[in-house]
Amino acid sequence: MRVGVFTALLSQFPLDKVIEKLKSLNINTVELGTGNYPGDPHCKLSMLQNKAALKEFKTLLDDNGFSISALSCHGNPLHPDPAVAKAYQETSRKTILLAEKLGVSTVIDFSGCPGDSDKAKYPNWVTCPWPPEYLEVLAWQWDKKVTPYWTKQGKFAEDHGVKIAVEMHPGFVAYSPETMLRLRAIGGKAVGCNYDPSHMFWQGIDPIAAIRVLGDCIFHVHAKDTQIYERNLPAMGVLDTKKYTDERNRAWIFRTCGYGHDAGWWKEFISTLRMFGYDYTLSIEHEDTLMSPDEGLTKAANFLNSIVIREQPAAAWWV
Repeated sequence: MRVGVFTALLSQFPLDKVIEKLKSLNINTVELGTGNYPGDPHCKLSMLQNKAALKEFKTLLDDNGFSISALSCHGNPLHPDPAVAKAYQETSRKTILLAEKLGVSTVIDFSGCPGDSDKAKYPNWVTCPWPPEYLEVLAWQWDKKVTPYWTKQGKFAEDHGVKIAVEMHPGFVAYSPETMLRLRAIGGKAVGCNYDPSHMFWQGIDPIAAIRVLGDCIFHVHAKDTQIYERNLPAMGVLDTKKYTDERNRAWIFRTCGYGHDAGWWKEFISTLRMFGYDYTLSIEHEDTLMSPDEGLTKAANFLNSIVIREQPAAAWWV
């Protein structure tokens, strides 16, 4: 297991300065955005057609002893606006091709969310089974939009030797372990999840127990915490649409690792991941509105570096 960083939080700095900063935190693994929601100047899709730029990029990372855990292109490939969907899909496709060229095993994306019909303008996330038209919309989405796209996309990734790690996120069709496994059954073995425990916490899902449900479906992990405010929760429940910056009045907010749950919880989380075969990267994602990116990153890096087991334990003498 190793600690990495999703560099979107450092997007205002050039890559050499990002590397310098992360070295000071004893981190040498990065997750790089390529476009869609996490636009990131550190990894350009134009390198697909620019061999010199690709070589320079790889040399900078190699010379500094850095590896890439994943390329991220979180978007909505199922958006009901065809032009918007096409743009998201094209970025996802190119990201898979760039990952292949870079020897990166994993690309991170969202599952997407269609509208309620071919005439829709905006996504429609179904959250309840009644009135009955909601289930009709949900069935239409999975049958007519989710299945065709993800069948093709899963095959495309597999053909290029890349895995797609879908981040379970409310607002999209795959947001829970059950819906993630349904998507994987459609997309095939190249489709799994980018496991972010922060999104499980606020849905009322125990992130550690859910590891046992997901099993080998976990391809990549984000390190991000959530704090639930029990005083506010009875007023609006977990489906809180107030801005993330309205911290005083929200039912929950995202926190830097260790500020929502203590080291004991994170040790158990990491141990259970390893128990079920995940021994890759914990990629710090900063969305804590109570801390600056620098403060949140530094605190998360120090916290996780103090508890992560970096090497496989030696075989016991009795084995």
